[in-house]
Amino acid sequence: MDVIHQERVAWEGARAFVAASGADAYWWLSEMIESNLGRTYQVCLAATRARLQREEATLPEIGAWRVRLEDLLRVRPDVQPALLELVAETSARLGRY
Repeated sequence: MDVIHQERVAWEGARAFVAASGADAYWWLSEMIESNLGRTYQVCLAATRARLQREEATLPEIGAWRVRLEDLLRVRPDVQPALLELVAETSARLGRY
């Protein structure tokens, strides 16, 4: 059985979500985040997109998303499989993996 480290999942998710917030994948990701993680996270993604359109804040946004996703995984470990799939698909849409 593979051991999945929540910190690693949160880090990869943060990097992918922030990258997607400025790409065509944003619209797909926004819908998927709402359906898999909830409206609160969709609103956070929209805020990330808006902030990155105004200023260069990639690193602070990655940090914020890492903490946000770590907290989510701590409180709701049941979302880990969906989050893993979402991160993998987002990365694929961005041409990262």
